[in-house]
Amino acid sequence: MKISGNEIRVGMLVEHKDDLWLVLKTQHVKPGKGGAFAQVEMKSVNKNTKLNERFRSSDTIEKASLDEIKFNFLYDDETDYYFMNPKSFEQINIKKENIGEKGKMLSENLEVNISFYNEKPLTIDLPKQIKCKIEKTDVALKGQTVSSSYKPATLTNGVNIQVPPFIESGDEVIVDSRTIEYVKKI
Repeated sequence: MKISGNEIRVGMLVEHKDDLWLVLKTQHVKPGKGGAFAQVEMKSVNKNTKLNERFRSSDTIEKASLDEIKFNFLYDDETDYYFMNPKSFEQINIKKENIGEKGKMLSENLEVNISFYNEKPLTIDLPKQIKCKIEKTDVALKGQTVSSSYKPATLTNGVNIQVPPFIESGDEVIVDSRTIEYVKKI
């Protein structure tokens, strides 16, 4: 699908110069002389290189068409994460460096959306809220005000978050997967 240069947004996947690019930053620039343009910073999905490009509103660029399929997380090893399609029982693996920090939030049987481009898995989308268990947390100090004080806690998956003082070790909590922040106690 063709889009104009001023429709490019952060997070989009676009086809440009015979490669697939993830848009990292966009900035609309209107110089005093000449026409306005979008300054776009992109990262190649295949080659892991970066590119800065200018697109005028009259320029068109091909937005990559992605297929999203639901998969369940199975397990991981030193290099890959493994997922299974619950309908066809087909298993796929994605390199850990492609998933990045999101991989720490994966737990067994967690349902995720995997985006495919030309039948090749690219990225995963976690559910907005994930249930986690507190492995350890500090004891709340008496006399601290409840509204403004949070204390550090470590989840069973090794991620560190801030939680309210009434949360104890062993409690189950809901964590926002986009910001990795405490939402509520279960």
